[in-house]
Amino acid sequence: MKKKILLTGASGFIGKNIKQSYLSEIYEFYTPSHLELDLTDRAAVGVYLKNSDFDLVIHAAAKAGHRNSKDCSALLYNNMLMFENLAFYSDRYQKFINIGSGAIYDTSSDIVRAKEVEQYLNIPSDELGFCKYLQMKRIDGLANFVNLNLFGVYGPYEDWQIRFISNAICKSLMKMPITLRQNRRFSYLYIDDLMPILEYFIENELKYNSYNIVPDKSVELLELARIVQMKCENNNQILVAQSGLGREYTGDNARLKDEVLVNFTDIEVAVEKLIKYYNANLNLIDKELLLYDK
Repeated sequence: MKKKILLTGASGFIGKNIKQSYLSEIYEFYTPSHLELDLTDRAAVGVYLKNSDFDLVIHAAAKAGHRNSKDCSALLYNNMLMFENLAFYSDRYQKFINIGSGAIYDTSSDIVRAKEVEQYLNIPSDELGFCKYLQMKRIDGLANFVNLNLFGVYGPYEDWQIRFISNAICKSLMKMPITLRQNRRFSYLYIDDLMPILEYFIENELKYNSYNIVPDKSVELLELARIVQMKCENNNQILVAQSGLGREYTGDNARLKDEVLVNFTDIEVAVEKLIKYYNANLNLIDKELLLYDK
């Protein structure tokens, strides 16, 4: 029988990609909307879990705090409440996979090939990072819970207004200049590469409860802009607002690779796939929203 998985946040970027991946052929995903299940309502969460007999939970739901969010109020409270309500009923499923963030390492300074053993060296100064930090603290005391630290993730359905790779592709396809606030180095993960990693985590006992989910190589935004420019055959300008190299945001994947056999998609190949996606959906892109940077 297929394992039954509660996938929260299935309407968001990561959740939607999980739901539409090959994993949906292997597992039986349940993806309630907010109207069907309010994760901030503990009683409702308890009833839903009691009636469904899940094997595990993949928690990808989050109240967003990025610059394109309509409402960033009570970000910490709502995200922690959703997590705690699911954790409260941990006896009703066998495993919990939490979609975390590299922000746990504190983005107020350079994060350079951060290792999981360093995740408590600093208390994050931003609300998202602090939230993920608190969730990891709780996971330390919970059996069969694991946290996935994602740094930069890109692919279909991400917010092309603010996410750099998709924004650069959309601008390039529209024959517009690609714009950067400042060049930075990132550990960018192509969303398709997350799926076999999730499959391993679903099926196997894990050595640790925290893993950086990053590829072998990091990349600078300026290099990415040039790759997009080349693949789109667009010779328009690449405009950088501020000179120099901004704060680095990269993680070390030695712990992951010691346990999981994973092949990461070459970034040029992944960018080309994403260009094909946007070419096929260019009618959904509002050029007016690309004229100014958020």
